[in-house]
Amino acid sequence: MNNKKSSEPAYKVKGVDLLFLQKNETPLESVLLSAIHLPSKQPRRYFDLEAMEALTASIRQKGVLQPLLVRPKGQDHYELVAGERRYRAAKEARLETVPVIIKDFSDEETFEIALVENLQREDLNPLEETEGILDLLSLKLNQSREAIISLFHVVSHPERESANNVIHSDEWKVVLEAFNIIGKFTPNSFRTNRLPLLNLPKDILEYLQQGKIEYTKAREIARIKDDSQREELLTVAITEKLSLNQIKERIASIKPAVTKTTSEKSALYQSRLKAISAKAKKTKVWDDSKKTQKFDKLLAEIEKLLAEE
Repeated sequence: MNNKKSSEPAYKVKGVDLLFLQKNETPLESVLLSAIHLPSKQPRRYFDLEAMEALTASIRQKGVLQPLLVRPKGQDHYELVAGERRYRAAKEARLETVPVIIKDFSDEETFEIALVENLQREDLNPLEETEGILDLLSLKLNQSREAIISLFHVVSHPERESANNVIHSDEWKVVLEAFNIIGKFTPNSFRTNRLPLLNLPKDILEYLQQGKIEYTKAREIARIKDDSQREELLTVAITEKLSLNQIKERIASIKPAVTKTTSEKSALYQSRLKAISAKAKKTKVWDDSKKTQKFDKLLAEIEKLLAEE
């Protein structure tokens, strides 16, 4: 039994749906929602509950006004390419059929369209953007995410021969083409503003993934090394909706206490070392070979410890 149903020509095709479609290649069809499945890899993982509830209510009342973009996957089955929010809301609204555009995309095109759609509509949080772009480049270049990150770091040192080799390579041409399609970043701005997000503390990453804090604020709070102080400011920043300047002010108020404590420790140890040095000048311990060997061993450990700075 074919699950396609006739469609009405009232739907509009817009946004990313036009990115890979020609005007004469946009036939609209209506298919069973149960015949559409999500791809195994999607750039988006977090969905704002309030926004989804509002979209679901709208779809219950008016239906899906913009068609989903799908590709065929077996007989009368399809994989979603673009329109995941509409797809999820339609399922929640218990629709039987939805309008679709069917096109036979490759794996690379499928992921690229899904990523660009979300970037154009600003549906991704900064961490999802970062990971999505890296995954797209991994797919295009058939390399690991770590290898892609390495390319960015190599290019950031133009004075080196290795950077020059990468800049003039076919790999880097693919990177530039991808960013040209994405349109939101340059490779350099992506490296400086987005890649550092991958190294944020776990507690901050979780809130960033959920869209509860902006990445600029997250990066600022991550400068606090003390876990308890960082978690406390993170909670306050979210609950009280602190601005970036307010966060910086609070961090500045924390720093003097940390600096003072470090300074006090330094002064204490230097005082102890001076006292030891004064005693060493007067002691007769040097007449005892066993004590001298022990002193020499302890002194060597101190010298080694200081050399690790």
